[in-house]
Amino acid sequence: MQFVVKRDVLLRSLNFVQGIVEKKNTLPILSNVLLELKNNSLSIVATDLDIIFYDKITDVKILTEGSTTTSAAILYDILRKISSNADLNFELISNNKLSLKSENSNFNLLCLTTDNFPSFSNDFDSADVMELNAISFLKLLNKTKISISNDDTRHYLNGIFLHLTEAHGRNFLTAVATDSHRLSSSSIEIENSKEFNSLILPRKSVYQLCSLLAETKGKINMQTNENKIKFTIGNIELVSKVIDGKFPDYKKVVPVENKKTLIVPSDEFIKSIERVTSVSIDRKEGVKLAINSDRIHFSVNSANSGEGNEKIKAEFNSDNLNISFNSKYLIDIASEVEDKKLKINFKDSTSPVLIEDTSDKNSYYVIMPMKI
Repeated sequence: MQFVVKRDVLLRSLNFVQGIVEKKNTLPILSNVLLELKNNSLSIVATDLDIIFYDKITDVKILTEGSTTTSAAILYDILRKISSNADLNFELISNNKLSLKSENSNFNLLCLTTDNFPSFSNDFDSADVMELNAISFLKLLNKTKISISNDDTRHYLNGIFLHLTEAHGRNFLTAVATDSHRLSSSSIEIENSKEFNSLILPRKSVYQLCSLLAETKGKINMQTNENKIKFTIGNIELVSKVIDGKFPDYKKVVPVENKKTLIVPSDEFIKSIERVTSVSIDRKEGVKLAINSDRIHFSVNSANSGEGNEKIKAEFNSDNLNISFNSKYLIDIASEVEDKKLKINFKDSTSPVLIEDTSDKNSYYVIMPMKI
């Protein structure tokens, strides 16, 4: 095989590959990226057996067709250090050696033949296609991924629950994530509710998809089958296994009786918490909120490093309330709220708290108070 491709074109694809391949692998072939030349295009494939990344590059000059696999990390590192838009000349010299020449540089990369590279069948030919706006879908994922659990003992919480919902005669794709201390929910309206199997999209797949969507402004197509989901963005395809498990009935924990409402500027709220938590080295002490009708008093007391206090103006429609939270959870949620003001609904100092986004009626957050 022999081909010429622009450095920037190949580097963009390999940049996404880095998030897929595992650096340390019991199967060496899984650390490699598959390069395949056929039908006037260069195919890039990478996998960790749970996620498969495909890209098709048509802006390539093919001299001889063929295929091989080489280290994804090493090839990416070389390309990063080569001049922008330089020509890359690749030639497979033998089964285990790939030559790369560019400008004054010359590399011989070790290869593994494609025989042992995993092959995957396309199980989505008959699956319905759901077309989504890439920017809206990225917002949906960003607003919910903050609550994905890291607790591997409850694997069904290690991802985002995607499912269809209906409200006021309108159809929505809804995403929910929770780690049992906080919950995030966001929905985007879809034109019609085609056949869509509810599923839990794993954490790693969520983050890889967000990386792809961050550089996309058009449409994304989504297809599902029994245990996989496929996203198509232009020439790129991302196929992921889904988490085998039942997501809990999250609606049971969404408060409906929280009548005490606090309105506070989002930016001031975040910056005040960040300042007072500076005295806490590990951020585990939690932040106390003493709320009255026109202000909030934030305080953090660390046995090891001291205390911090700050007051900001706010509007509260009830009697004084003292409540404590994990500061990181509050900042994460407040940072995803689009409106300039946070709307926080309380019942008492121990019950779940509902946080709403006035600029996005289809998103909400629930957070449990801390006992300090």
